[in-house]
Amino acid sequence: MKPSIDQTIFGSITIEGTVFAHDVMIRQSGQVKKRKKKLSKALYGTSHILSQDEAKYIYEKGAKRLIIGTGQFGNVRLSDEATEYFQQKQCQVDLLPTPQAIQTWNEATGTVIGLFHVTC
Repeated sequence: MKPSIDQTIFGSITIEGTVFAHDVMIRQSGQVKKRKKKLSKALYGTSHILSQDEAKYIYEKGAKRLIIGTGQFGNVRLSDEATEYFQQKQCQVDLLPTPQAIQTWNEATGTVIGLFHVTC
């Protein structure tokens, strides 16, 4: 079941009443997991560019949509390789500043997964 996201402030996100003080992924099952941003940081020196390795970790078979909260100021983006990977998987990617991504997530239907950056 898709959990509801309550709110975000700089440095945290609240999901179903639980505060997470780190970036999170939400799986199709509704499970909330810590983002493995080191997969991107190792390649680009920043977690603001999503690598193909991280894209492969995030994607779940059958997911038709990925909602990415790009941070409070919208700094996260996909690498060209990650963009191509999601296109090959026919998974629509919505990149939105995290406050707007939360609203989109809460209104989304279907097989959706999420990644939410909680700082810049």
